[in-house]
Amino acid sequence: MEQKPHTFLKLRYCLTTSQHYLLSSKKATIRSSLFHLTIKIAACSTKCLAEPETPQLQPNFSPKNSVQVLKKWGCNDDDISKIFSRRPSLRKINVVQLHSKLNLLSGLGIKSSDLFKIINSRPRFLSYRLDHCFEERLDYFTKFFGSKTVFCKAIVRNPSLLTYDFHHSIKPAIALYEQMGLSTKDLIPMLISRPKLIPCSSLNDQKIDYINRSGVSKASKMYKYVVTLIAISRTETIQEKISNFQKFGFLEDEILSLFGRYPLLLTLSIDKVQRNMIFVVGTLKFPASVVLQYPFLLYLNLEAVLKPRIVLARKIQDMGLSPEMKGQAATLKALRMKEERFLKVYVNCHPQEVADELMEVFRNAKCAKRLAVDFKRIVRRGFPF
Repeated sequence: MEQKPHTFLKLRYCLTTSQHYLLSSKKATIRSSLFHLTIKIAACSTKCLAEPETPQLQPNFSPKNSVQVLKKWGCNDDDISKIFSRRPSLRKINVVQLHSKLNLLSGLGIKSSDLFKIINSRPRFLSYRLDHCFEERLDYFTKFFGSKTVFCKAIVRNPSLLTYDFHHSIKPAIALYEQMGLSTKDLIPMLISRPKLIPCSSLNDQKIDYINRSGVSKASKMYKYVVTLIAISRTETIQEKISNFQKFGFLEDEILSLFGRYPLLLTLSIDKVQRNMIFVVGTLKFPASVVLQYPFLLYLNLEAVLKPRIVLARKIQDMGLSPEMKGQAATLKALRMKEERFLKVYVNCHPQEVADELMEVFRNAKCAKRLAVDFKRIVRRGFPF
């Protein structure tokens, strides 16, 4: 029987196709195995990075919106209204994620009454991931603060302790201050009171030179304030503040020594220091050096404290009344008084009619604003100070 050539072609095609199919199936199986292995490894590594597993709702709890989740957690209508007004996007947040984050906070000891304080200071707090390195972070801060309770209080004051990068921000910042000689006891109040201490801290040769020239010793109570305020401030900002004092005849060493004794001067704006210095030198006729001994003159509010009291002192002098604010010592004493005591000494000691007249002068002076203060353009240069 004679075989036709196309029969061999068909048979060869079938064999080739079968071999190709077998090889393809084998490769596909290998690929599938590798893909399955990769998925397993990825899943394991993900579980290692994020300690808590995928958040799940309680079996008998199926909330329809974030309001129900917050109420379940203990927030009342007033609290929820305040939270939503501070962060409106929480109305549409994923309820499963919200429930998981609130459970995480409950485990730390944070109550529903603390939530508004947290959202008020950090509106985007619940939008961040809170479970990253959570167990490691919890162990570290529990040892650092001495107890879980103190750590809980610190979170309410500074919620970013749960959101800052643990390995690249928190630990390096704390190590930086420990190298400068600050103890854990000194660092705890600084971390609580200054939220930007962790992300903004940096020290260079120039800043360390400023700290050394401030004359404050490591044993001093002021040392932690000097180090932290200089560390979170920009070098350029510190230089500008030094230059501002130099305009009034101060030497750089005098200024740094003043910062060492009164570190909170570093928190005052250049404009405030300049206006108060002009008032001290121009209006009070005091020498500029008086602020080295009485730096409170730079802290006082110019419009609410300094000007009204000097206006009242001149009115008392014009009316020939006593006691008067005569001389540098009496004026400084009057400026340091609390308002209640000041009015008792210089206003309420007079007959009712005279006291009413003096009180009207004092109130009018307090209400008077600087020219165009309402229209002054506010230039925000960012943190810090």
